[in-house]
Amino acid sequence: MIAIVDGGSTKCDWVILDHNWDIAFKTETIGFNPNIIDVSQIPAEILNNQQLSENRFQVDHIYFYGSGCGVRENCLRVEDSLKKVFTNAKITVKEDLTAAAYSAYNGRPAIVCILGTGSNACYFDGENIKRELPSLGFLIGDEGSGCALGKLLVKNYFMKKMPPDLHKEFTEAYNLNIEDLIANMYHNPRANAYLAEFSRFIVTRKEHPYLQHLVFQELKNYLDYQVIPYEESKSSEVNFIGSIAYYYEDILRSAAADLHLNIGKIVQKPIESLVEYHRQYILPNLGI
Repeated sequence: MIAIVDGGSTKCDWVILDHNWDIAFKTETIGFNPNIIDVSQIPAEILNNQQLSENRFQVDHIYFYGSGCGVRENCLRVEDSLKKVFTNAKITVKEDLTAAAYSAYNGRPAIVCILGTGSNACYFDGENIKRELPSLGFLIGDEGSGCALGKLLVKNYFMKKMPPDLHKEFTEAYNLNIEDLIANMYHNPRANAYLAEFSRFIVTRKEHPYLQHLVFQELKNYLDYQVIPYEESKSSEVNFIGSIAYYYEDILRSAAADLHLNIGKIVQKPIESLVEYHRQYILPNLGI
């Protein structure tokens, strides 16, 4: 069996293929970002998943692409944790940006962007990933992400910058007090996912002029910080992976047009495209 895993900060999407490369089953676990959780929790989380636990000895290859795995030390920590469960498997761990590049590939070189709980970008020519900018994390980076939008929303709520109608709806939706907010920001190991949850408030109200402007400015901020610095952005398509890009596609395209960027493919959940990329370009080289 072959496991292909798209590991975000919030959750991991797993697809397990049989020996014919057909899908045996799909499942989910929590996110395994090593910058956010203690990797020693990973084996227990996997074993709590009945399907993964029952098939762990049949898995002989794992391709894990995870947020927080852009540093070699983190890759090794995640690999070691996975090996404790999948003892018969050859394990490859790479960062989520690699999965995004594979998933968004349509046969042409392109800028590839992640806009989900966090954010990132790279240039992919079909074989090689070029990354010119570091990932600064949710404290000072992750522009345009669900976490960034959630932070803006919460900040504007407490600082009374919201219109009265939205302030009332936000109060009714969350009944949030400053004590709970501070506790979750500073003592919750998944603080970025916690903040990103508030961005859901926008989705069903995204036609509201105030929220339209907030999302537009933040997505333009993302493009300015993480896409424009790539010289290739002037001539190549810009493809996107992630729920934020998907839910706010119209606003994203408008922000990109302002900066003369050409948006191509937008994929909400990369796992299906990621599996197909492996079938076409990676698994044939295994000789199995």
